[in-house]
Amino acid sequence: MSNEYVHEPMLDLFIFESMQLIEQMELLIIANEKSNSYAPDAINEIFRIMHTIKGSSAMMLFNNISTLAHSMEDLFFVLREDKPQKVDYVELSDLMLEGLDFIKVEIHKIRNGDESDGDASQLIKSLLVLHTTIKGQNSSHNDQNISNPVVPHENRTLEKQQYYISKVRTETTTTSLKNTFQATLRFEQDCGMENLRAFGVVNDLGDRVQEYYHIPEDLDDEDSARVICEQGFTLFLESNRSLEEIHRLLMQTIYLKNLQLTQVDNCDLFNDIHKERKILLDDSFVKAPNSSGRDPKAYEPEEKENHSSATQQSIISVSVAKLDQLMDLVGEMVIAEAMVTQNPDLKGMELNNFAKAARQLRKITSELQDTVMSVRMVPLAGTFQKMNRTLRDMCKKLNKEVQLQLIGQETEVDKNIIEHISDPLMHLIRNSIDHGIEIPSERESKGKPRIGTITLEAKNAGGDVLIIIRDDGEGFNKDMILAKAREKGLLQGREEDITDKEIYNLVLLPGFSTNETVTEFSGRGVGMDVVVKNIEAVGGAIAADSVPRKGTTITLKIPLTLAIIDGMNIKVGNARYTIPTTAIKESFRPKMTEVIVDPDNNEMMMVRGQCFPVLRLHDIYHVKTDVTHFEDGIIIMVEQDNKTLCIFADGLIGQQQVVVKALPMYIRNTKKIRGLAGCTLLGDGSISLILDIGGLITQSA
Repeated sequence: MSNEYVHEPMLDLFIFESMQLIEQMELLIIANEKSNSYAPDAINEIFRIMHTIKGSSAMMLFNNISTLAHSMEDLFFVLREDKPQKVDYVELSDLMLEGLDFIKVEIHKIRNGDESDGDASQLIKSLLVLHTTIKGQNSSHNDQNISNPVVPHENRTLEKQQYYISKVRTETTTTSLKNTFQATLRFEQDCGMENLRAFGVVNDLGDRVQEYYHIPEDLDDEDSARVICEQGFTLFLESNRSLEEIHRLLMQTIYLKNLQLTQVDNCDLFNDIHKERKILLDDSFVKAPNSSGRDPKAYEPEEKENHSSATQQSIISVSVAKLDQLMDLVGEMVIAEAMVTQNPDLKGMELNNFAKAARQLRKITSELQDTVMSVRMVPLAGTFQKMNRTLRDMCKKLNKEVQLQLIGQETEVDKNIIEHISDPLMHLIRNSIDHGIEIPSERESKGKPRIGTITLEAKNAGGDVLIIIRDDGEGFNKDMILAKAREKGLLQGREEDITDKEIYNLVLLPGFSTNETVTEFSGRGVGMDVVVKNIEAVGGAIAADSVPRKGTTITLKIPLTLAIIDGMNIKVGNARYTIPTTAIKESFRPKMTEVIVDPDNNEMMMVRGQCFPVLRLHDIYHVKTDVTHFEDGIIIMVEQDNKTLCIFADGLIGQQQVVVKALPMYIRNTKKIRGLAGCTLLGDGSISLILDIGGLITQSA
């Protein structure tokens, strides 16, 4: 899309709003499809959504999206106005979801800077056929009841979309009395794209208006949105429609906060406008003789229509990039505060007033940090709800009956983490339906309910969030997994020593699959390593468990946030390392009597009758240190995924919150160093490397 027509912020807002509306509409369609009918409120809401997408995409010159949205809007207008008795709601849902998929693909192209060139002509024809079928049930209605009469869409797509509608329309053949109106529309605060919304208002009036003029005049001007936001959008129009009908049409405007509509008696108003190119309101309107000075023809809508809810006005959309920048600045402030209060130059000095000020600064910094973190936290509800669409499509294609149970949707995680877990969740849901849940007849023969159940649950666990995907299907086939692992040479040690859980987790390895054939929907194992990589990319972990013929459970363990963690700082020689406190079980000074060396020269630590591997940080990172004997240093016992490791270091520095920063690119690209999750700055200005406990445990295995 060329920047000749749109400014980047406007395009970003169009994409953001359209995707939100599409997600909202998908949920409405799926929820109503289950009851095999569409509630009146749902029909009205879907109509409003398509109305908005049609107007905004037309303004942005995405003609194929606008034309398709127009056809979808027409269909729901008939449902709303005619209220037909017989409707094939399955076909209706299929067509609407197919239309939303098309729009999503086009928006994805736009986001990537490609041309929105998709062809929706076949889908539009299908919509037109269904529209004609529904409309034919109630032929008593006049054609004028349709908001935008359906014309062959092949002709629509060939027309060049104009950015503005002509100020003076062609005179219609009607000879009815023309009415002149003045309308002032005010949109909700911070709704954005005010000039696009104003354009949509004018465009939606269509052939109901013979002539009109609006202020501001040029909706393409970059200042027009600001003018509309400050002064409102004023529209003068001439029409043969009644005041009530014009009011009803204007009230359909999305994000409308206030509408003032007045009928004007001066029919020469438009002549004055064209002569002067400005509006002279003095003596232009008939003033009522009553003391209030209010126009008796002014249409006063109900109070509830004039006031928007406080909830809508108290929420604004903020770019994630700005939140990232704010988080970085707060992180720098945390580091700067530590540098001041822990400055080595202050060591040994008694500064009571400074200590008080430092405590107050630390308190304010901590509160600001918590506030910024809470702003970035978003509930998992939106991500969980998206899975309904995946479940609906797969059940139709595989002839299975499955219900989705959602638990803990209110659990919050960092915005950046949600973006990384959406695709893995979708993949796991697909696998559960395809390879886990049996067909209805097979389930009944096993004494199971005909409808399978997939449970998606989220809950907090310390500094992490657990997301559990559980199904009541067939479960893993342990013998088949073992055979495949044996064939690929993945088994280590004796088979009889491998636990069932370790066997089930083999399906998470790259390229591991028990499916003999690859279908449209991959079975468990196909692509599961991609899920693992996505989860590990945000510092998470994944585990699989199963009960044969009862079902399967996949557990994702992800951190609440990537930005700031509680860490324990340790030293090895002149180097500093940070271990996340959530991974630490305990720390202690070891004795040589507790150290065991196996035949392969691997060191083990005996703790309360159990042996755990020991990892010397100075060895794996080649750090020079005088502390090489266990009695002189300290052991930090860490745990992840039920695996324990003893880390040997020189000593502990102390616990503090640290700001996680990514490792430099040259280290990530050229140095193959495992066990590092990032780095941070300490109060004395030194750099501390943040240890990846999962990576260290894997390395020591």
